[in-house]
Amino acid sequence: MKLFAFDSPLMNVLNKISDLMWLNILALICCIPVVTAGASLTALHYMALKIVRDEETYISRGFFKSFKDNFKQATVIWLILLVGFALIIGDFVITWNMAGTFYQVLRAVFTVAGLLLLFEYAFVFPILAKFDNTIKTTMKNALVISIVQFPKTIVMILLPVVFIALIWFFPVMFPIVLLFGMSVSAWIAAKLYNKFFTGLEERILAANPPAEEAVSEETIFTDESRLPKSKEL
Repeated sequence: MKLFAFDSPLMNVLNKISDLMWLNILALICCIPVVTAGASLTALHYMALKIVRDEETYISRGFFKSFKDNFKQATVIWLILLVGFALIIGDFVITWNMAGTFYQVLRAVFTVAGLLLLFEYAFVFPILAKFDNTIKTTMKNALVISIVQFPKTIVMILLPVVFIALIWFFPVMFPIVLLFGMSVSAWIAAKLYNKFFTGLEERILAANPPAEEAVSEETIFTDESRLPKSKEL
């Protein structure tokens, strides 16, 4: 096999690297307005999972299709998370120097609430990218799955921290992190949750066979329509 043949291992690796770099650039640009960050993160995870599964990927087309399809729900969820984090941080700032058991209990409550929001953040956009659901059910599912997948959730939360630490301790790494930080984090996360998502998809498809009446099944996904999103490009 020739080293630079189109289907050689080397070319596959180079293609994946270029896909991740372009995906990172798209996600980063679409996060800049802030209010669009939720849709951007959803599209990022949508394409990252396709890359992990070695599915046919047209990065720009797939990214913007997911961005458009999920924009409304992703934006609402993103704003809910932003407000939640802002309230928790504000409460910490206000009570940080206040002594007494009452304020200690308050800070403990804020800490737990902050951790739950982080758990929510870890899975809510990947779930939104792959499954049709209401905002309420999507957020509930994200929290439940994040707890069920506890060790993986911690890794997913820490991935961005690792890239921030790289910049902090090795400033020379800034260009690399800028080009790959978001997409590589999403790609690693997708590798972590891919098997679990595949199992969910199989259960949903088994409960909702095409052209047949859906079979009732008790799962954490309780909406009437629970088929994976069909986004053939």
